[in-house]
Amino acid sequence: MMKQAQHKFIAMKQSFKALRDDTSGLALIEFAAALPFLLLISLTGAELTNYATTKMRVSQVALHLADHISRVGVGSLLTAKQVHEVDINDALTGAGLQGGGIDLYQNGRVIISSVEGETAPVNTSGEYKIAWQRCRGLKNYTSSYGNQGDEDLDGVGPTGRKVVAPDNGAVIFVEVSYDYQPLFKADLVPSTQIVEIAAMTVRDTRDLTQVYNTAGVTQANCAVFSAT
Repeated sequence: MMKQAQHKFIAMKQSFKALRDDTSGLALIEFAAALPFLLLISLTGAELTNYATTKMRVSQVALHLADHISRVGVGSLLTAKQVHEVDINDALTGAGLQGGGIDLYQNGRVIISSVEGETAPVNTSGEYKIAWQRCRGLKNYTSSYGNQGDEDLDGVGPTGRKVVAPDNGAVIFVEVSYDYQPLFKADLVPSTQIVEIAAMTVRDTRDLTQVYNTAGVTQANCAVFSAT
């Protein structure tokens, strides 16, 4: 009986030693312990990448729209170009197509402002006005830099980066505000509101007296919140 008990004890001791020395499942246990952290890092990386891409797309929309509106107009080398509502609407539609992948007008708002001198052809006052403003988008957002009819401005834009219009000319200032749509969780990005601005000087001599509407199209009025 004594020898049998000793054999059982030795066998049990060897089993425990073998179990202690067995590291075949160690990698699986370590992976399971690290998985939550790896998942968090992966999700955060994907969310930040998507955020940066979206921010860049919003910035490009603002830049291209400012460029387009600064070029539009009907006229010739001998006459000042007239800006028409249909031209502005077409440019806004193009911006919507450019930002279609992020549903720009469903989740954001675009504001176009024409910054002009108070007096023409030479701005002797040194002050500026927002002669007209057009908007599109469902987001309830108003410009941070002024509204149509504002006068006696020293420029339009952020402090230290304000734009001013040349004599007998205008600057097109575009502001795009967009509510970021997260892939996973909004808390992983710096801010859910993306605001980008851009400005372009009008290239040609432009008729600054009004925005014409000979085609009878619906004006992109800033008092209306619409995606079309």
